[in-house]
Amino acid sequence: MKLAVNLSMIFTEVPLIERFALARQHGFDHVEIQFPYELSIAQIQAQLDQHELSLCLINVPAGDLMQGGNGLAGVPGQEIEFRHALNQALEYATALNVPNVNILAGKQPLDADLLPCLRTLASNLKIAAQVLTDAGIQPVFEMINGTDMPRFLVQNIAQAQEMLEAVQHPHLKMQYDCYHMAMMGEDVLNALKENLDVIGHIQFADCPGRHQPGTGQIDYAAIFDAVKASDYTGFIAAEYRPLPNSNDALAWKDQFFPPA
Repeated sequence: MKLAVNLSMIFTEVPLIERFALARQHGFDHVEIQFPYELSIAQIQAQLDQHELSLCLINVPAGDLMQGGNGLAGVPGQEIEFRHALNQALEYATALNVPNVNILAGKQPLDADLLPCLRTLASNLKIAAQVLTDAGIQPVFEMINGTDMPRFLVQNIAQAQEMLEAVQHPHLKMQYDCYHMAMMGEDVLNALKENLDVIGHIQFADCPGRHQPGTGQIDYAAIFDAVKASDYTGFIAAEYRPLPNSNDALAWKDQFFPPA
């Protein structure tokens, strides 16, 4: 298990290009970025080299999803746009040696039936899984809770398992975000343990609030212990809204991941 920090949600007090230095300063070896595309590959590579970091995960561009739209992967009629987005993610991931790429399902449009959306998503995930696997990259897809993102196409474990079943690609795995699962009422610890064989990436924030561990009700001591004791070899990434600020929200790191 390798610890990472999400630079899209943490250290946001400074521009993205300055966050790599802060990750290193606070003792992280690995970073993830939701959408790194505002920076060029060369800019990111220079930061990774300078601060001796690895970039462990990026997302495929998701169209208008983060601005309140429906995204790309599960929207019928957006297949060509999704393929362009996938190619951009592949370009970045290949150049920057990113081992994991996350595909965001997107939302069911208000004027669309659910079934065609799920079919489109399964088809796009199958294409993405093949393209990424061929490049030596692990494809993952994420469950996002329906309170923060209504109509998101994959919200819980059962829906993710159904999607894996529909796609039938041996290398496609779940990205398991403990916060989203807690919001959906899942038993975060047991669901994690039961599905570790199909989980390719783990993220964490406390719940409620989506702040750092220790601010909510999730038993992170038990979760981190379980992952450490398991055969899981992937990354576990801090992806939370720091309270009150990034520097003062890192007590969990020494508590659960003391320096060797």
